[in-house]
Amino acid sequence: MNSAFSVLMIIAMLLVLGSLGVGLFAMTKGDSRFSNKMMRLRIGLQAVALLLFFLALSTK
Repeated sequence: MNSAFSVLMIIAMLLVLGSLGVGLFAMTKGDSRFSNKMMRLRIGLQAVALLLFFLALSTK
């Protein structure tokens, strides 16, 4: 696997984890609008992480 893809995938996964944590924290505080935005961001970031993963496998 290319090292550039590895670094980008790690960054994407950390962003997914961060958005999940912030979204769950907002959910516990009762801020449903912000929590919903963060969960939508998480889904988009997961798609980016999967795309990077498949690109890394296809360029092997």
